[in-house]
Amino acid sequence: MINFAGLMAAAGAFIIWGVLPAYWKLLQQVPAYEILCHRMSWSLVLTLGLVFLTGRRAIFRQALKDRQNLITFTTTGLLLALNWLLYIWAVNAGFIVEASLGYFINPLINVFFGMIFFQEKMRPIQWFALLLAGLGVLYLTFYYGRFPWIALVLAVSFGLYGLLHKKNSLGALDALCLETGVLFLPAAAVLIGLAWKGGGSFGRIDLSGTLLLVGTGFITTVPLLLFGYAAQKIPLSTLGLMQYLAPSINLLLGIYIYGEEFPPARMVGFMLIWSALVIFMAENLLRHFRNKKKVLSVAGPAENI
Repeated sequence: MINFAGLMAAAGAFIIWGVLPAYWKLLQQVPAYEILCHRMSWSLVLTLGLVFLTGRRAIFRQALKDRQNLITFTTTGLLLALNWLLYIWAVNAGFIVEASLGYFINPLINVFFGMIFFQEKMRPIQWFALLLAGLGVLYLTFYYGRFPWIALVLAVSFGLYGLLHKKNSLGALDALCLETGVLFLPAAAVLIGLAWKGGGSFGRIDLSGTLLLVGTGFITTVPLLLFGYAAQKIPLSTLGLMQYLAPSINLLLGIYIYGEEFPPARMVGFMLIWSALVIFMAENLLRHFRNKKKVLSVAGPAENI
């Protein structure tokens, strides 16, 4: 039986990520780079506080002493900054639909990286799914008339971020604290510089906007912690299926709430990519249940001895 608390934690994480465009839209008057600096700064404040409150100071100090950790998490921090900056800009520039496409493509990018960097063998059906997704991207580029660069940069940057995390065993909270920590000084310097010159939004826009800037730390940290908890409690196959909840909500928000265009010509490209994902996930689920059935059939007789 699937752990109910784990299931609710996963749903909570993906729903928060799904409605995130609505949060950024409330800060539309603030430049994307300034929102990013606040997100980095307040996330560090919150994660550092949680590290101390949960008694993880010793683990965190040990991680800081490891030179390889600092190199890795400086790199992942930069990738995260690129991903966040582009996503915030895309949402407020009216590209929510294309940004959602990036997170639909991301699982296929992960499979491709697994083959390149971990020598994971791709099965024929996975190659077919990857080819179908590639055709979808080509269609959107040549037939629809515009290369979906926002989607691909979001997918590849987050894929590289995941790749580097796969090579490190540090927990999600400690990792996020390090990532935001290495970028805290430049982020804080930008915010201080803006305030010094009489610019910046913090305290100068209305109170609700200022509080929303502070809240960027919460909407960054909370879903990551929920996701980390869920990953320990429910099967990865379930988690993998649920991850499409976030870009699906993004897509619906973009079309029905913010009125972004989604003509039939564009739908064809999306349908090719969605078909690739359905094939990919169906094949994975089928293999999962087959393997589970084999394990049960082997374990059955042994339990009767």
